[in-house]
Order: sequence, then structure tokens, then C-alpha cells
Amino acid sequence: MWSRALFGMSLGFHIVFATVGVGLPLMVALAEVLALRRQDPYYRAMARRWAAAFSVFLGAGVVSGTIVAVQLSLLWPTFMRIVGQIIALPFAIEVSAFFIEAVFTVIYVLAGHMIPAGWRIFSAFAVALGAAGSAVLITDVNAFMNTPTGFRLEGGQLTDIHPWRAMFNPSMPSEISHVLATAYMTVAFVLAGFACWGLGRVTSDEVRAYHARALSLSMAVASAGAFLTALTGDGSGKFLAAVQPLKFAAAEGLFRTTSHAPLVIGGFPDAVTQTVRGGIEVPGMLSWLATGNRNGTVLGLQEFPRSEWPPLFVHLLFDVMVVIGGLALFVSALYWFFRLRRFSVPPHGLRTAVMAMGPLMFLGIEAGWVFAEIGRQPWTITGLLKTSDAVTSSSAYVTPLFFLFLGLYAVLAAGAAFALRRYVVTHPLPDFLHAAGLGVHHAVAVKGGELG
Repeated sequence: MWSRALFGMSLGFHIVFATVGVGLPLMVALAEVLALRRQDPYYRAMARRWAAAFSVFLGAGVVSGTIVAVQLSLLWPTFMRIVGQIIALPFAIEVSAFFIEAVFTVIYVLAGHMIPAGWRIFSAFAVALGAAGSAVLITDVNAFMNTPTGFRLEGGQLTDIHPWRAMFNPSMPSEISHVLATAYMTVAFVLAGFACWGLGRVTSDEVRAYHARALSLSMAVASAGAFLTALTGDGSGKFLAAVQPLKFAAAEGLFRTTSHAPLVIGGFPDAVTQTVRGGIEVPGMLSWLATGNRNGTVLGLQEFPRSEWPPLFVHLLFDVMVVIGGLALFVSALYWFFRLRRFSVPPHGLRTAVMAMGPLMFLGIEAGWVFAEIGRQPWTITGLLKTSDAVTSSSAYVTPLFFLFLGLYAVLAAGAAFALRRYVVTHPLPDFLHAAGLGVHHAVAVKGGELG
């Protein structure tokens, strides 16, 4: 349990930096494209400011990612032995993806002001591609853990191993598409929240114009990400129902195999009474979500050995993830409603809602990740390796390590926050606007629609 707690804490910490590392480079690249296409210096200032923040997150993410890699070998030696035999290919390719991300980050951050705009845009997209590639390849290993393929198990020995088949496993498309969509949506909502905060503290026309453009770009990406997240989430749910029905039943708190199965929202699953106490039922909705037919049959937990049931609190994690995704769609729709009504700046209440979405997005990502991992228990690799068999036999040192790394992560988080705040204080927004050729006291002549 301590090994699981230590590794879970490490991944939960790292996933924040990993998410920003995937989403922020795309936003930088899009800002560079708009700066060139519209000949608008505000977007150039935006790209430079966001790139500076990305550098801090990249540095912290490298540290936390290295810790995760080391802990994989120290805490889960049996798992790593199997990974080395079957699914090592994504890890090997991921090194190249990170190399691309790191090299072009250096080029963009240190030499971006000296190279032509076209090459600067190429560098920014190369960073985004490398970051996305790393996320895709690491997520692919997790997908293999859910639906392992590419080998045969004979007499306790792994034979007939096909690394490419293991890499392109059944869970890969749904997991990767969902991870990328949520990462882009999360970062875009965070940036939109900062833009809304800035619009409430306007000190000049230039600052107002900058935040208005940042909000417009961020909400465009956030809205697209929310829509794609809903689509990929629905596809992932149908995939779980078909391929991992035990995990799906636990997520939905369904104990008995049922046709016209209701969707239960909220509540607490009770294994003794085999009911969900306090839940709200929507008749037939679960069957429709799982099969596309309101009369479809959905397998319940009773169809599987009790020893293989995951902890039933995963139902609450699943609900948290779905509710936050629904809020993202609602806030996005509300923003575009006011945008189409030509509001140059969203109302105060909507700006507050957008600012709240950033933290909620990270809460949803953490809940989704914990659901994905805990929902697979007691297996580390479904049907092949149980968590109790994957863990290190030298467990005496794990408990003090947990508290040691807890302190380390607190220091790392505080250091990253201090570095970001220090950079913002010493490099305020007017400095970026000046560098882009804008004077902070010059009135900006733009239409209200463009400001929105």
C-alpha cells in the first residue's frame, strides 16, 4: 500500500506539469501563427510570455518525470521486467520525442527573436509535436496495461512476443485521444482564466486589448477541447463497456446485469446491499451510453469474481470527471452566446466561471487518472500481473521514502510557483508589449468585436 501511495503521489504531482507541458506549446504556436497572419504584435507578445511560463514548467516536469521513471524500476521490478520484454518500444521512441521537444524549446526560447517568423513558428510547432509525442507514447504503455496484447503466456512464460502489436493495442486510440483533448482543454481554460482576471484589472488600452485577444484564442481552443473531450469520453465509455465491462460496471455502480439499465448520478455504492445509496437514476440512459440502445444489456459486477472487483469509490471519481466535463461544455457555450451577442468583454459572472474552470480542469484530470488506475485493480497488467506480485519485495524503506518525497514535492511546487511569480514581477506585461513595439499609453483603435 505504501508503494502504491508513493507512486500515486509521484504521478499525481507529475501529471500537472505534464499536462501543462503538452497544452502550452500548442497555445504558443497558435499565437505565433496569428501574429504572422494578422500582423498583430499582441499575439507575438502573448507567445513570448506563454513560452517563458512553459520553460518553468518544463524544468519542473523534467525533475518530476525523472523521479517517476526511477520509481518505476525501484518499486515495481516485476512490472518493469515484463515491460522490457513486451512494451519497451514506446519508452524507447519517447526519448526521441523528448529530444525534439527539448532542442526546439531551446531554439525557440533563446533564439526566437533572431530567426524569421516562419522558422519561429516551425520551432514552436516542433515543441508542441514533441510534447504531444511524449504524452502519446507514455499513455500507450498505460493502454497496454488495460488491454495487453502482442504475446502469449505458456506455462508461466511469455512467448510469441510482437512489440508493435503490443504498442498498437485495443485501448490505444481511445486513451490517447482523450488524454490529448483534455490536456489542450485544461491549459486553454487556465489561460482563459488568467485573461479574465486581467480584464478585471485593466490599466491601459493595450493591456485590455492583449487580454481580450488572449481570452478569445484560449476560449476557442478550450471550447474545441471540451467538445472533443465529450466525444472521446463517450467513445471511451463504450469501449469500457465492450472490452472492460468490470471496470465499466464499477464506474457506474451497476451490480446486476440489466437491460434498460439506468444511469446513476452521484450516490455511494454499497457492496453489502448492492445498491447505490443516494444516487439519482436516469432510466435507460446507461444502456444507451454503453450500447447505443436504451434496451441494451449491460453487465453488472455480479458477473465477475468478488476478489477482482475494484474499490467501489471509483464511481464517485467517474462522476467528478463527467460533471466537470459537462461544466466545461456549459461554460464554453455560455461564452460563445455572449460573444455572438457582440459583448466586447464577458459579464463579471461569466469571467468568474471561466477563472474557476482552470482549477476544476486539473481536479477532473486527477480524478480521471485515479479512476483509470484504481479501476484496474487488483491488476497492474489486466489478466497478466497483479499489483501485489509487481511490487518490490524490499518494502521496508518505502514508508520513509513516501514522506521524504512528500517534502521534496512541496519544495519543488513552491520553487516553481516562486519562479513563475518572480518572473511575472520582474517581467510585467507592459515589458512584453514594449518588446512587441506597443506603447503602454497609446490608445488602441480596435472594434468591439475584435476585443471580445
